[in-house]
Amino acid sequence: MKIVHVETIIGCGEYANSSYWAATRRTIHEAVKKCDWPAGSGKFTIYPERKANGVVPIKKEFIQGLKAHGWVIEGPAKNKEGQSVGDFDAVIAGPNGPIVAEWETGNISSSHRTMTKLLMLNQQRVIAAGVLVIPSKALYLFLTDRIGNFTELTPYLGFWKTTSCKSGIVEIVVIEQDAESTDVPKIPKGTDGRAKG
Repeated sequence: MKIVHVETIIGCGEYANSSYWAATRRTIHEAVKKCDWPAGSGKFTIYPERKANGVVPIKKEFIQGLKAHGWVIEGPAKNKEGQSVGDFDAVIAGPNGPIVAEWETGNISSSHRTMTKLLMLNQQRVIAAGVLVIPSKALYLFLTDRIGNFTELTPYLGFWKTTSCKSGIVEIVVIEQDAESTDVPKIPKGTDGRAKG
């Protein structure tokens, strides 16, 4: 899998320029790049048919990569009182608060909810950083219809960037296939194949 763009929605305060965040960001990006299809091929090749591929199996290596670095999978972010403010695909504690990552497998409405949540939790100083991983237009074409994608979020970027920020980061990581081929299997939808578990 390749990263074609990283959009920083907010990035302010000392933490945004810290070595800790730089290292955490590299870990997230490395985990994204480990995602391959077919499994074990070392690169991400998509079957190029509109709306033909599922989305849940794609993030398997991403989750495993973060777990190997100590991230809690499907874990809660907590406020200063220790109360959960929602579960995320992956969470890790940091010196300035939790860092959370979400890999979009829902529709475009889900993407909007995720961005609202990340910005709100950062503004409230509940999380130090939040990252949303989302398909590019070139990848979106071949995935489940109406899956969240960067193109449809683009008109809202300017508005989101007006969110006040004292410290922290919210970023969108845009992903895309390495190649296209009709020689690879379609990525299963629902709970078939690699989507199980």
